[in-house]
Amino acid sequence: MHKNQHLIFSILYLCFFGWNVNSQEKTKHPKNEFRGVWIATVVNIDWPKTAIDGVDKEKADYIEILETYQKLNYNAVIVQIRSVGDAFYPTELAPWSRFLTGKEGLAPNPYYDTLAWMIEQAHDRGFEFHAWMNPYRATFDLNKQQLSPTHDIFRHPEWMIEYGGKLYYDPALPEVQTHLTNVVKEVVDKYDIDAIHFDDYFYPYAVPGKVFNDTASYKKYGNGLSLGDWRRANVSNFVHTISTTIKASKPWVQFGISPFGVWRNKSVDPRGSETQSTSNYDDLYADPVLWMDQKWIDYILPQLYWSMNNRVANYSKLVKWWAENSNNTAVYIGHAPYKIRSDNDKSWNFMSEIPNQVDFARSFKNVSGSAYFSAKWFMDKNFDIVRHLEENQYKYPALPAAVPNLKRVIIDTPVVNEYKKDSLRYTINIQSPLNTKVRYIVVYGAEHISKININDASQIVQKVTICQNNGTISFSIPAEKMNPYKACAVTFIDYFANESTPTIIDLKKTFKIYYPAQPNENR
Repeated sequence: MHKNQHLIFSILYLCFFGWNVNSQEKTKHPKNEFRGVWIATVVNIDWPKTAIDGVDKEKADYIEILETYQKLNYNAVIVQIRSVGDAFYPTELAPWSRFLTGKEGLAPNPYYDTLAWMIEQAHDRGFEFHAWMNPYRATFDLNKQQLSPTHDIFRHPEWMIEYGGKLYYDPALPEVQTHLTNVVKEVVDKYDIDAIHFDDYFYPYAVPGKVFNDTASYKKYGNGLSLGDWRRANVSNFVHTISTTIKASKPWVQFGISPFGVWRNKSVDPRGSETQSTSNYDDLYADPVLWMDQKWIDYILPQLYWSMNNRVANYSKLVKWWAENSNNTAVYIGHAPYKIRSDNDKSWNFMSEIPNQVDFARSFKNVSGSAYFSAKWFMDKNFDIVRHLEENQYKYPALPAAVPNLKRVIIDTPVVNEYKKDSLRYTINIQSPLNTKVRYIVVYGAEHISKININDASQIVQKVTICQNNGTISFSIPAEKMNPYKACAVTFIDYFANESTPTIIDLKKTFKIYYPAQPNENR
């Protein structure tokens, strides 16, 4: 590299990495933040809107959800692909969901692999796709007539426990754990997902006057443990197995869990939160603190579905508790737009509740995002809150950062082979990197090369899903998006969500490209 070029690069490098957006601005508009939305399919909560919609309408409605949340600068969808022993994809391990086709076991007509299509559509719009599964819930009610003959309640009735008007897989049975592990493994192996996601349903929530009858399993497998410890061990063993199964297949696929918002109450454990609530540990026999300690999960997304003034389970106190008691994982916060103006807690009548919750969560250094239950609540209602978020908290795009266990340095930087522009588009051709599996390219724009700052969320122009062909990556950006800028930077995002160092393009007539110095090049 020529001496003057080294000087130029040194100046530019300081501009990139020495320029710090002030801390207040980073909190207000973080460049790295997880912004997810749950898309619930069970009983057609969010999508498909009805179980008898045609394929064309299903597709149009799903795209509408994506484009709504893309406009809001969200970057992840958590899509329910298995809710009650069924599937939104072709498999021999479960029947097609009746919530998709109107009849369990019936494939879409005209046929399409629904999950593959949903993933492709999400990635095309820059979303991570988190495949959400309910592992233990086998049915939503006791009406067996609406189930397929291939459902597990007919194939393996010995696996089932009836409780509170539903049927559940017995978490203690080795055969159940093996079967459910195979369900997860098939999806990880077959589909280009970014994560497997479990929610809060482990052992079922208590139903007054009912007993979850796992006496036979406890007698056979209890091994001297108390009932509570044994149940927790069953769940933890399963979580551990799922974790190792995912990573053995595709190390970049995350494993995330969104547990109930309270681990334990302080009244029964000094390590617990100042709450008086149902808890994961004592009532659902789930121990997310253990899972984090053991590095079995990549992110934790507690469902903090209470207001900031709630006396029984206070959102503010719980955010602080999870921020202080989580480790080895990314921490995101689950919000409850479904409660807006429809809850006994009158705090939800104020449009400021969720925006204030987001701001509060952002004040904790190790809380790095949010998710919302569920998609429909910001689509056809609550427009004042949507508008406020769009103009304030989510004014600019953001990129989900790599979770702690997947952080690594990308040694490749974009090498631009060709770029050109016309009245319609800017087209850039980049050499495929040798050492990096690229998921996205991010383009940043500024008024001058000295003003480029990839830590500034307002400079994100577009997150591009790559098209790779014959050793090159080619993509185009509409001219109207690029015309305001005199310089741009491009970076790689790998499958682990890590970002490379940038390459800068001077978009003025000289079209000059500035590459980062290679390690040890000046020695």
